[in-house]
Amino acid sequence: MLLLGLLLLAATGAFTGLVIADNISGGPDYSVMLLGNHMATMNSLEIFLAGIALALILGLGAVLATGGGARMRRRGAQLRQARAVARKATADRDALQNRLDKAAPLTTTEGTAPARRPNRRRRLLWH
Repeated sequence: MLLLGLLLLAATGAFTGLVIADNISGGPDYSVMLLGNHMATMNSLEIFLAGIALALILGLGAVLATGGGARMRRRGAQLRQARAVARKATADRDALQNRLDKAAPLTTTEGTAPARRPNRRRRLLWH
């Protein structure tokens, strides 16, 4: 959305600037030229309505650009919050595991390290 909005803003601005730069001369009917090519012959009302249409397109581009930027900030905040919750859950899990290990140590034989519990992975249905 942000990219589309910025693209609309740039295209509208470039088109308006080129049309104004190429059509400085006046008269009741204006010949609209763009990059040396004749585009149309317009009267004052048609030019006014074309300006309104360009302003609406410019406004749409601005709305899309600001909406896209706000969405990116909102998603970033949600991602930071989710990461913080995950870090806290991991720390809580590790603290509980340490308390369980201290409360009920695993049996050991003399002179050897304590036996470790095997890692238990969750099995997914499709694996």
